[in-house]
Amino acid sequence: MYDSSKPFIEFKNVTKTFDSFKALDNITLTIPQGCFMTLLGPSGCGKTTLMRQLAGFSEPDSGDIYIKGIRVNGLPPYKRNTPLVFQEYALFPHMTVKENITYGLKLKNTDKESVGRRFDEMLKMFNLAGMEQRFPKQLSGGQQQRVAFARALIMGQEVLLLDEPLSNLDAKLRVEVRTELRQIQRKLGITTIYVTHDQDEALSMSDLIAVMRAGKIEQVGTPWQIYFKPENRFVADFVGTVNFMDVVISGLFEDRLLINWQGSAISMNRMDYVLNPGEEASLIVRPEYISLRPAANNESADQENSLRGEILFYSFLGRFIRYWIKVKNQTFIVDDSNPSLSGAIEGEVIIALDRNKLHLLRNSKS
Repeated sequence: MYDSSKPFIEFKNVTKTFDSFKALDNITLTIPQGCFMTLLGPSGCGKTTLMRQLAGFSEPDSGDIYIKGIRVNGLPPYKRNTPLVFQEYALFPHMTVKENITYGLKLKNTDKESVGRRFDEMLKMFNLAGMEQRFPKQLSGGQQQRVAFARALIMGQEVLLLDEPLSNLDAKLRVEVRTELRQIQRKLGITTIYVTHDQDEALSMSDLIAVMRAGKIEQVGTPWQIYFKPENRFVADFVGTVNFMDVVISGLFEDRLLINWQGSAISMNRMDYVLNPGEEASLIVRPEYISLRPAANNESADQENSLRGEILFYSFLGRFIRYWIKVKNQTFIVDDSNPSLSGAIEGEVIIALDRNKLHLLRNSKS
């Protein structure tokens, strides 16, 4: 577990502009010691630029960067001890696995005994035993990526930077390697910054996630906070699939809220929302927290949080069926995680919203 009381890396009011394009706009971010922090966002949002500022490949126009309380602005990359693993692996094609992994140690004139011991540790850690004398072209993509990780970690640094390192792997191998990497990071306690646009990677690997857009940080939080309690519509929509409902607050009670959506009453937990009757808000409903069942003839949706609709189409995805359901003048995405062996539901249905997992955005459509 990371120590939230110990800031390890700090960005303070960091701004970077390329010609007229502002890649980073006054970024302030603290990364605790031992934390796996993911920078998540669409292409061009500034996440790789921010990592490059930390690595020393580019300098901010303004603002400061600190590692362990020491300002590193102006320091060359080799003095920052922040190894960076790219998606292209960047292995030396003329060197064997052993030569690639131990290259940095030999540059530092490390004694042979230490080199051998640390190399053996990396072989075991990344399941590379028996491949010591192979060249990169003789390795699979996953094996090459493991060599790149080992080369970065063998130096014993306290920071590891990863720039979309799994994007060249197929889907199944990507899951395997990211699981191994997360286990190793936890074992070593190394502070890790991971850049990706893949929401599944961010949610499954991270201690903390910083969601970025247009050079700014939209929200920083745990995977649970980012997914269940997004602070605006961009975060909600970017991290997972979501249904937005434009609602009006109609009643406030000690333990619940009543809201009105197109004339239908919906109840949800009160939580810590500070709202007033008549106030407009956006209700966030994830597809997996809507249940559905076939509607009987002329059946009305009279149960709490129930709405009557009609299935427009569906997509069978193996572990669940995704439905698109027309309710009034809005189409809802609903995921049924317990599909019937006999096939998908068709026709008119009753959908029910889980009041325990609804989330409101107050006056926010951004």
